[in-house]
Amino acid sequence: NEKVNQYATEINNTLLQSGFRSSIDLRFEKISRKIRDAEIKKIPYMLIVGDNEKDSNTLSVRKKSKGDIGKININDLLKRLKDELIM
Repeated sequence: NEKVNQYATEINNTLLQSGFRSSIDLRFEKISRKIRDAEIKKIPYMLIVGDNEKDSNTLSVRKKSKGDIGKININDLLKRLKDELIM
């Protein structure tokens, strides 16, 4: 929603500055539609941001073929992604 677009943009910029490919979906669609579209495109990770995530400074993370893996803060996510690349 529009209230969290700035937070989502900040997260996207953090990922880009850390060297990850990232894009942001700001369409006015239901979240279930956006998730479905990302799954069809085979996006490896989806970061879902809403009011709860913004208020707690976290992200809801979904991984392709594993589904929802829970809430995590951006620093922990970056560490996890970097560790995954090293493996």
